[in-house]
Amino acid sequence: MSEHNSTFKRLLLNTLVANVTSTFLSFALAFWVYLVTESVLVASIVAGSSMLAGALSGAVFGAIVDANRKKTAMVISSSITAAAFAAAGLVYLLVPVTDWTRPWFWVFAAFVLIGSLAGGLRSIALSTTVTLLIPEDRRDKANGMVGTVNGLAHLVTSILSGLSVGFLGMGGTVVIALVLTFVVLGHLLLAIRIDEPRPARHARRHMDLRGSWRTMRAVPGLVPLVLFSTFNNLVMGVFMTLMDPYGLTLFSVEAWGIVLGVTSIGFIAGGAAVARFGLGRSPLRLLLLANVAIAVIGMTTAIREWQSLLVLGMLGFFLVVPVAEAAEQTILQRVVPFETQGRIFGFAHSIESASTPVAAFAIGPVAQFLLVPYMNSTSGHTTFGWLLGEGHSRGLALTFVIASTVMLIVVLLAFLTTAYRRLTHEYTAVATQPELVPA
Repeated sequence: MSEHNSTFKRLLLNTLVANVTSTFLSFALAFWVYLVTESVLVASIVAGSSMLAGALSGAVFGAIVDANRKKTAMVISSSITAAAFAAAGLVYLLVPVTDWTRPWFWVFAAFVLIGSLAGGLRSIALSTTVTLLIPEDRRDKANGMVGTVNGLAHLVTSILSGLSVGFLGMGGTVVIALVLTFVVLGHLLLAIRIDEPRPARHARRHMDLRGSWRTMRAVPGLVPLVLFSTFNNLVMGVFMTLMDPYGLTLFSVEAWGIVLGVTSIGFIAGGAAVARFGLGRSPLRLLLLANVAIAVIGMTTAIREWQSLLVLGMLGFFLVVPVAEAAEQTILQRVVPFETQGRIFGFAHSIESASTPVAAFAIGPVAQFLLVPYMNSTSGHTTFGWLLGEGHSRGLALTFVIASTVMLIVVLLAFLTTAYRRLTHEYTAVATQPELVPA
């Protein structure tokens, strides 16, 4: 067991550097796109494309995880990242990429997004290694450790991405990301060994989306949980799309990167709290409560155009997110059989993420052509000025308030559903059954 713990810690270290690598360049791209275009619409298209690709790839990544040993899946992930980042570097070096009306802008952005997207394959594999290497009664804390690693990666990359774009430009930023990717790949190949039997032959045949759907339906309350997360992601897509444009109206790109890094302390603290104290007897209840907190934070973060209020709101948001993520992962790891976890995690991710690009593509035009002009008008100021105050970004603030209010209503209603009671019962019942994890 101590050997498994040591392996898991080495995987966490490798994942930390891998996450730093992929998010470093994806954050930098988000900053760079808005700075060179000054367009909320273009920023939303890039963000929405990334989310759409993530949604479509989840089932594929899950099938790859189940069809291969977990280390192999991680090697595939890092190899795709290395190839895509290298291609992005060549495009940036050889052709102009700053004009979003020209195709090379989109080619460059696509390579960066593909390289970052491949990190999703690693994330699914890592979730299954928690089941493989960690005893059931400690998985909630292990998921908290994963959240802490993700938060630390977010802190480092947020600060470095803003500084790198500000001082080195996008070209230097790509070079740094490429070097780190090869470091991750080398460490994974040479320093990590996971004892795992070869996957069953049926797992290597195809994605089996119908089988994944049947497995999900067989667990009472699991499909409603996924649909609930899908709706929440629809709302979260609003924040993911508009937060960088909003933040960059209040801060310089260098300062905004530092703000994202400092507020990531909340992410680390939230994950560390779960790693230390666990999630209690009802992770599902804690998941819903965490979403209530996220909705309240979203409603209040931008009601005034104050830097301090934005920083405090983001700190609270990052504190709660790892709790919600750890809760959902712990539920899935208990109620889904190990041999199908890759496909179920990936399939659930695809369903949950499908709504996020819808929000991103929709909210960009709505914000730029409707809400922002409305709040800059006399009518908008008269109607909502008492709530949102003065400033240049009150249209974005109104968007945050509307989305958060809808999210809060839905989460509160979820407490009253039959699906909530059924999944809570299933989670408790499975705890009394023996584990089916390969030795």
